[in-house]
Amino acid sequence: MRAIGIIFRRELAAYLTSPMGFVVAAVVLLIDGLLFYGQALGPAAGERLSAEVLARFFYNTSGLVAIAAVAVSIRLLAEERQLDTLTLLNTSPIRDREIVLGKFLSAFAFLSGITLLSFYMPLLILVNGKISLGHVWVGYVGLFLLGGAVLAIGVFASALTRHQLLAAALGSAFTGIMFLFWPLSLVIDPPLSRVMAALAIHGRHFSGFQIGVLQLRDVVYYLAVTYFFLLMATKTLEAKRWE
Repeated sequence: MRAIGIIFRRELAAYLTSPMGFVVAAVVLLIDGLLFYGQALGPAAGERLSAEVLARFFYNTSGLVAIAAVAVSIRLLAEERQLDTLTLLNTSPIRDREIVLGKFLSAFAFLSGITLLSFYMPLLILVNGKISLGHVWVGYVGLFLLGGAVLAIGVFASALTRHQLLAAALGSAFTGIMFLFWPLSLVIDPPLSRVMAALAIHGRHFSGFQIGVLQLRDVVYYLAVTYFFLLMATKTLEAKRWE
């Protein structure tokens, strides 16, 4: 646990002192704010129900959280290998799973901070209507779970290569494929359609959080995806240690 804490603090400090982290946060919050203004506070806002506006907010924010998760995760292991500092970690008394977990938790903490900065937006719906705090709470739980799952995918992609651009491409491709599973499940025949729907990282599994409904199957799905890709990242590090 001590090793995880050291890596966590080191990586979180890197996010908080790096221009990259602030650029990602600023772009995400700017786009989210513009989309929210058009739906909740713009000229057509009075024509929508508050619950509909809130559901749309979580839908838009989920996409931005996924993009931010890929952006903040690509440097975690690829940068270490590119700068040849991963060798120092490998020769220190730190296990590969501690390296992966410490880096993941730091990225998750930073992403969670960005996500929480948007919390004032749902509260602005009170200008034109009413909202359920339970709906807001469930929606943010969904954003955290989705962000964690995509971060784990990004960590795995970062473990595969020493080049950050390639890690970004791989992370985006893996995440995009898992997003596409849902629309594909709607146009193909069963049983393959059911398999794709079950694997889709968005759509079926996020729709409940979007409307304020917390379902155990969706929580388990996101935790399982997170665990699987973090395990894959750990196994990748272990394999590369012997190269």
